[in-house]
Amino acid sequence: MTRRLAVLLTTVLLALAATGQARATGYRYWSFWESEAGRWTYATQGPATARPSDGDVQGFRFSLSADSSDAAKPRGTASFSVICARTPAREGEKRVALVIDFGTAADAPSGETPPAGRTACARVPAGAGTADVLASVAKPLRYDTNALLCAIAGYPHKGCGEQVADAEKRASGTETNNRNNTNKADGTGGGGPSVGLFAGVGAVALLGAAAVWQTRRRGHGG
Repeated sequence: MTRRLAVLLTTVLLALAATGQARATGYRYWSFWESEAGRWTYATQGPATARPSDGDVQGFRFSLSADSSDAAKPRGTASFSVICARTPAREGEKRVALVIDFGTAADAPSGETPPAGRTACARVPAGAGTADVLASVAKPLRYDTNALLCAIAGYPHKGCGEQVADAEKRASGTETNNRNNTNKADGTGGGGPSVGLFAGVGAVALLGAAAVWQTRRRGHGG
């Protein structure tokens, strides 16, 4: 009997592990970043509402990640003086340096190849927002019905913030040293344990109690 209970315990624990793995998911999307003194931080506003100043550096990175805490940062030069070296200032306008990182082949949707990363110096009207800045140097842009940025310079050709399986997320190889601790990118929060997890824990507790009862019963000659 004890051996049968041990087998049942093992089965439940394996099922719990599978449940946890199945719940671990990620999203493939463009993340938006701002640079201060050469350090990237996850933007607290979206491109539609952000209003950069003259001399700012902003970045976009396409990658596969769960949320902003493990989102990959843009790669490449993030220096305004370098990116905008050949773009002189003009009265009534501002210059914003952009770093656009299309991600890695592992981040790319099936059948697509990411273009090479690029930098650009956008010179736009003083009141322009980041969406206008981006549109001035990286068309075509694509948005969904909720104003979520889906594509920059036509990449990717389809899809928009789609959810992907954990196995695919691990395969993307998102660098752990590119992590930051800002709010969730998708605004949905971190989520909590599933009902199945609680049920599994309860099953383990019941099986454990049954094993103890069986041992005591044998000890008393029952």
